[in-house]
Amino acid sequence: MKFTDNQPLGESQIEEIVECALTEDSASHDVTTDALIPADQEGIAQLISEEEGILAGINVAYEVFHKLDPSLIIAKKIEDGSRMQSGDIIATMKGKIGGILRAERVALNFLQRLSGIATETNRYVEAVYGLPVHILDTRKTTPGLRILEKYAVRLGGGKNHRMDLRESILVKDNHLAALYHRGLNLHEIIIKARQNSSPQIKIEVEVTNPVEAIQAVEAGADIIMLDNMNLEDMRHAVTLVDGRALIEASGGITLEKVRSVAETGVNFISIGALTHSVKSLDISLDLKLLS
Repeated sequence: MKFTDNQPLGESQIEEIVECALTEDSASHDVTTDALIPADQEGIAQLISEEEGILAGINVAYEVFHKLDPSLIIAKKIEDGSRMQSGDIIATMKGKIGGILRAERVALNFLQRLSGIATETNRYVEAVYGLPVHILDTRKTTPGLRILEKYAVRLGGGKNHRMDLRESILVKDNHLAALYHRGLNLHEIIIKARQNSSPQIKIEVEVTNPVEAIQAVEAGADIIMLDNMNLEDMRHAVTLVDGRALIEASGGITLEKVRSVAETGVNFISIGALTHSVKSLDISLDLKLLS
C-alpha cells in the first residue's frame, strides 16, 4: 500500500486542470458579461461558506480568478484544511467585475466539490477516532480530477489508495474470473503476480470469505481486501490472517457502519463514496459594487 502524504498541489498540476475547466466553460467568451457589464466597472467579491465544513481547493479557485484577470487583488482568509463555520469569509477579491463573473462558476464548482469531499472524509475519520485504522479513498473519481479529489481526501484526514494502475497490483473479481477460467487457482494467481512484477510492487487480493483470505496470505499476498463481508466474517478473517498481511475492508461501508467495521481489527477501510457520490459543500460568491 502506497500512501501519499498530505502534500500541497503543484502549480503546474493546478494550471493544467484549471485551463481545461475554463476552456470547457468558454470563460473568455462570456456573451452575457460582454454584452452587459462595462469593461471598467469594479467591485469587491467575497467567497463565503454557507455551512460548516473543511475547506479544500482555495488555491485552485485562486488560479481560476487569476487566470481570467491577473489584475484582481485576491486575499485568502482561510487556508485549505481549515474547518469553516457558516458565514465565514474564505477569500476576497477586488477589481473588475467582468473577470470575477467569468470565473465565478468554475471557481465555485472546484471549491464546492473539493470541500464536500474533504468534509465527508473527515466525518468518516472522526467516526473511527481512537482506533488503529486508516480511511482510504478509491479510484472512483471524476475523470480528469483525480489528483484534486484525492488531495481533498487528504485534507479531510483520509489516506490515498492507489493513485493509478501502476502503483500496485490489485487482483479483483474480474481478474480472478478470467484466470480461474484458464484453470489457475488463487495460490497460482498470486505466485504468477509475484513472478511477473517488480519486487517493490505490493500485491493486494480481493477475497469474499475467510477461507480465501487465509489462502491469499499463505500464497504471499501483502494485503487482503475483504470485499462486502459481514462483520462476523471480517473478525474471523482478521483472526486467521493474524498479522501476516495487512487487511482492507471494502464494499458498502457507510458512516453508520464504519466504526463497527474498524472494530473488527482491519487496518484500512476504503470508501468509494468519498469521491463518487459526495454532496458538494454550499459556498457562495457575494458581489458588492464600488461607487
